[in-house]
Amino acid sequence: MSRVAGVARRDVADDDSSEDLTVGKQIELEAGNAIKYRTCSWQKTAALLFSEYICLAIMSFPYSYSVLGLVPGLILTVVVAGLVLYTSLIVWEFCLRHPEVRDVCDLGQMLFWNKKWAWWFTAIMFLLNNTFIQGFHCLVGAKYLNTMTNHSVCTIGFSAIMAVVSWVCSLPRTFSTLAKIATASAFFTFISVLLATIFAGIEDHPKGWPEFGDPVVLAVPAAGTTFVAGMNAFMNISYTFIGQITIPSFIAEMKEPRDFPKALWAVTIAEVIVFSLVGAIIYAYTGTNYNTAPAFGSLGNEVYLKVSFSFMIPTLIFLGVLYASVSARFVFFRLFTGTRHMGNHTVVGWAAWGGILAATWVVAFIIAEVIPFFSDLLSLMSSLFDSFFGFIFWGVAYFRMRQMDHGPHFYKVRGFKGWFGFLFNVVLCLIGLLFLGGGTYASVQSIIDGYKQSNFGGAFTCETNGL
Repeated sequence: MSRVAGVARRDVADDDSSEDLTVGKQIELEAGNAIKYRTCSWQKTAALLFSEYICLAIMSFPYSYSVLGLVPGLILTVVVAGLVLYTSLIVWEFCLRHPEVRDVCDLGQMLFWNKKWAWWFTAIMFLLNNTFIQGFHCLVGAKYLNTMTNHSVCTIGFSAIMAVVSWVCSLPRTFSTLAKIATASAFFTFISVLLATIFAGIEDHPKGWPEFGDPVVLAVPAAGTTFVAGMNAFMNISYTFIGQITIPSFIAEMKEPRDFPKALWAVTIAEVIVFSLVGAIIYAYTGTNYNTAPAFGSLGNEVYLKVSFSFMIPTLIFLGVLYASVSARFVFFRLFTGTRHMGNHTVVGWAAWGGILAATWVVAFIIAEVIPFFSDLLSLMSSLFDSFFGFIFWGVAYFRMRQMDHGPHFYKVRGFKGWFGFLFNVVLCLIGLLFLGGGTYASVQSIIDGYKQSNFGGAFTCETNGL
């Protein structure tokens, strides 16, 4: 059975006689290794997902609501969450049919007729996406250190410190090990955003008051809101939800992939509740005229700001670490699959692992210095990568699976269900194209305007860059 033909449903039970590498066979093959990869329970996978989604980007929701208006902002929050839940289940179904999939790059090649160009295209986008996220955490880590130390060191120096610390924390080789750290990261992030929300409510005024009058809360977008501003705000919301790019990698290390929906539903419900409440409450107290991204900067009390932001330290480091590990795993597995270096503690294996991680963090540091704007970097990442990994890929995956199950005219033979699924996934792909075209234009234009108008310096300057 070819890999493309393999889109047909297969029994992925522990059948070692299968011509493909089943989950049971994979576990058996690494049983004697010092380093075992298929070790994650659904609870550990849930911890990884929580650490990925319950992150600093939550604090961009008040800004997004200030641009979009509270009602459209909350509606879009729920809609995007539903779309991501649906597409994540599509990813899971595809991975169940193909337990040999190690990451989204394998999946991308299978979706597009087993063409090598599809693998290379997906691989480049995959590595860029992950490295941009690492760069984002170098940037925000530098913001934190600047805020806490009153700009005692050059911003470039703080970014470099974050990159080095993150590299050290990236060194564990399995997701099972990282899951323990992920649990702490998600917990402290929740405490951080909870404190920021409480502090925004109990302090007398937001930072900057009364320069722009009393806080103004809008139910709908303000008259004259530009496409660029609105699209960037939407991209900020979407970026926080969209993380399907890591799902194939997580499932590839689960002991029982069929349990993945338990982790997915848990994190989705938590996301909708936390994102909506934090975004709405902080926006209600800071208004459109005193809002910042991240929203910590809206707190007028310096003690409140530093206390709440400090609880974000684990996720400032860990989320970049998680994506660095996913990237390093992608490269490392292709270099050392079938060798003793992959499953055992060898000098060559650990040197290669550390070197690959170091390369990703060097590039991440450069990205952080070139695009030193929080919300614009979020928007650019969302438009370039989430268009494919959030929507287009999974619409195509749906078509491929249903064609194999029911033939090329699957939408006709399945009645209303077939037509609805077909049209829904066409719309899904069109949303991805909107992200790619309109989103990229909006984010690039905003970055250009930022260099012209903001107080940030140019790339690789020593400008103070706190909250």
